[in-house]
Parts: sequence; C-alpha cells; structure tokens
Amino acid sequence: MPFYQMVCIAAHNAEYVHIKELVRLSATQIMNQGGVVRGIKYWGLKTLPQRMRQNRVYHSYGDYWSMHFDASPSNQRDLSKLLRKDPRVIRATVLKMGEKIEDVVVPREKTIRNPMGVPEVREVALTHTRPLAPPPGRSNSGQ
Repeated sequence: MPFYQMVCIAAHNAEYVHIKELVRLSATQIMNQGGVVRGIKYWGLKTLPQRMRQNRVYHSYGDYWSMHFDASPSNQRDLSKLLRKDPRVIRATVLKMGEKIEDVVVPREKTIRNPMGVPEVREVALTHTRPLAPPPGRSNSGQ
C-alpha cells in the first residue's frame, strides 16, 4: 500500500471538539477500508496566507493538522471526497510520499566497531568556506 501524508486546514472554532471529530472521522475512514494510520500531528491555529472561502463563509484563521497513513489508492480517493464535502474543512490535500514507508525513511548508518567493542575515532578536518570576520572595532584595511 502506498504511504500518504494529508495536510488539512479546518475552520477555527473556540472549542476543539469539531477538530477531534474530524480527525476521528478521517482515521476511521482509513482504518475501516484496511489502511493504517501512522501518525497524526496538530500544527495549531495559524493565520491563513489569504482569506479563503468555503461553503459561502470567509475564513482568515484555520487549524492546521496532518496525518500520515498507508492506504490503497481507492481508499485515499474516498477520503479526499469525504473531506471535500465536510463543511468544517477549508482545504485538504493528500500527497503520496512513496510506494511504502521504507521508501520515505532514511536508513540509519551502521557504526563500525573494533573487536574490543569501542567505537573507532575518526579524524575530521575542519575547513572554513569563508574568512572569519575581524573582531569588533578593527578593520581589515590597514593597521
């Protein structure tokens, strides 16, 4: 199953009950059709980059949240349709991150250990790409 990330902007309300219900609805939509929700993250209340209109109402603020999930393409389309019809959603987009989660996650570098079990120390040469600035009160031009 492909790995997706959904970013959603929900209409702001002083009570966060509607966001909890929207997240619950989205997650159960994915899981009921055999998908796996990997993570949900609330980004907070933010000012929208421009005034947006949804369902004949103009919005200046929105609650941003994202969800990472594995699902079939038809399951992802059903979720997009569901969010498009929901009056609490200002904007939602689903991005395909990869065919599977292993395509997205960078594998950790294996450390090389010597026979004694102590990690090897490697020397690293530091180089500067630009000259250091002179101390305050001094100039480079003459002495």
